[in-house]
Amino acid sequence: MGTRLKVLSVFKKLHRTRMDVFREDERALTAAKLKINEEFKKNKNETSEENIEKMIKMGSDVEAVLRETVLQVEHVAENKLLLRPREGLLLENVPYCDEPRKKS
Repeated sequence: MGTRLKVLSVFKKLHRTRMDVFREDERALTAAKLKINEEFKKNKNETSEENIEKMIKMGSDVEAVLRETVLQVEHVAENKLLLRPREGLLLENVPYCDEPRKKS
């Protein structure tokens, strides 16, 4: 895949992830859109293949962090929050145990 296509792919993937992660939060959607576009425009004249590959890697890492770690929380009342997890984000939690389990 050519470098230009890799850059466009990361750009599109970031925007798709932004739409999923910040669903129904117009303020966050707009802020994320502006930041993504700003970073890509700032570096659009980069010619060094090495630097471009580093930035592609950075964009992919940012997309993964957004997709895997960002949660939507909404204030519903004083001292009350509503968690809106995306499907597949919260996995089964296994409690920590100091002693190893005995095999049966």
